Amino acid sequence: MKSESSGLRRKLVTSMAFFALALILLVGGVVCGRYYTARMNGFNESAYEYTRTLADLVDGDKVAGYVQTFERDDHYGDILLYINSVQKETSVKYYYVVIPKEDYMVYVWDAGPLDDAYTLGFREKYPSEEEKEAMFAEMSDDPPEELFLTDDDIYGFIASAYTPIYDSNGEVAALACADLPMPGLVNGMIIYLAMLILSVAISTIIATIMLYASIDKGVVGPITILKKSADEMVDNLESDETIDIDIKTGDEIEDLANAFTKMDTDLREYIKDLSVITAEKERMGAELNVAADIQKSMLPLIFPAFPELSEFDLYATMDPAREVGGDFYDFFMVDRDHIALVMADVSGKGIPASLFMMVSKIFIKNNVQSGMSPSEALRKANEQLIENNKAEMFVTVWLAVLNIRTGKGIAANAGHEHPALRRCGGAFEMVKYKHPPAVGMIEDLQFREHEFELEAGDTLFVYTDGVTEATNADEEFFGEERLLKALNDHPDADPQDILPHVKKCIDDFVGEAPQFDDITMLAFRYYGEKGSDQ
Repeated sequence: MKSESSGLRRKLVTSMAFFALALILLVGGVVCGRYYTARMNGFNESAYEYTRTLADLVDGDKVAGYVQTFERDDHYGDILLYINSVQKETSVKYYYVVIPKEDYMVYVWDAGPLDDAYTLGFREKYPSEEEKEAMFAEMSDDPPEELFLTDDDIYGFIASAYTPIYDSNGEVAALACADLPMPGLVNGMIIYLAMLILSVAISTIIATIMLYASIDKGVVGPITILKKSADEMVDNLESDETIDIDIKTGDEIEDLANAFTKMDTDLREYIKDLSVITAEKERMGAELNVAADIQKSMLPLIFPAFPELSEFDLYATMDPAREVGGDFYDFFMVDRDHIALVMADVSGKGIPASLFMMVSKIFIKNNVQSGMSPSEALRKANEQLIENNKAEMFVTVWLAVLNIRTGKGIAANAGHEHPALRRCGGAFEMVKYKHPPAVGMIEDLQFREHEFELEAGDTLFVYTDGVTEATNADEEFFGEERLLKALNDHPDADPQDILPHVKKCIDDFVGEAPQFDDITMLAFRYYGEKGSDQ
């Protein structure tokens, strides 16, 4: 038993080890990153809060006078008292006001004892060119408010914040500056993050070990028993002796074991009773289901189709009369400004029609996407379908390409049903005009194009003859008149509401009569370049 399960257990151990390591790195990295960012953001905001407060208190119009005359008034004294008080009672290491010059900075205020602080008018060279650039950056029209970090023998490891002080003319008169010590912050973050990572690692390792033990007991062991039973079943499939699996886990694995035992019994009976006819039926049914899935996957089924585009909204459905059908619709963006709309109906039913449908759809889409106009695309598809068309099938097609920004479009109709159009505020009406036969019937056939233009709020409805030719028990057609009535029951409805309502009207009309033909519909609401919110 151990040798049979060693491979699975080895994979489980390896997977769990990688999982634990990945979880430690992921959780630790995310938490550390967020903690560091939060602490630094808070530290940055705290530093600039000191400088912004000082900048608000200083009278910018008096700064230049202090430096020129060296005379101190009450305002000067108040500021000096304030910065000394802040420096004494907070974590601010240096709190001062300077006037940046080209080669040096001139001190106006500096917190600290008189014998230790820089006095009024003291000139000091910039410690570094980088600090000079940082100061002048904060004096620009768009101060970045980014801390400048310094680590040297004179000032130590500090973070400096600078905020401009403006005079009454809106000019920068000086900079309010605050230097905060960094070692305490950094050391605190390192200790916290180290403890955090260690806690995450220990918790993850313990949880991983417990999870491994649980999986090994509840999954790996029972699976090993199932594997051995499966081997026995295969080796003795032709005998009458059934397998007996003893698994008591009280969960789905026990259910699986019971199902496996039952499957063994049923399989032996099935092998005895299986016949060629049954096998053939199963094969045909499976192929038909696959064909239906393939056909369905050929149609765009995700709605809203283009959520990023607000110029229009559309919705389409296809209900085949059999497992597979010959109708199809399509819509796709030719480019950013043009959408193609296709509604088509292949002659015949079943798998041959579905195969011809898929080929037709591919030809038409490829032709349009290659830059052909609707008439050119149908002409080229006609040539492609006629070639080697031994089944003599054909397809009726309504194809249009619309500029979604201007509403101008070009349509070509190859033997298909007439579309219905509703102008904004009006009712649906049929748009009828002469059109050539279907695609795939006649060689060298030319297809006429029709220009049209949609305005904001207009709705276009296209369909196959399965809609108008839906038949009730009295062999009456649903017809264009009932279709228009169904459309005009709720003319302002959205496309996704129009089609279900029309389908309901058809179902109510048909009643218990079987569906004879595929029912395919597409509704397109145009909103214009301003979008649906306008």
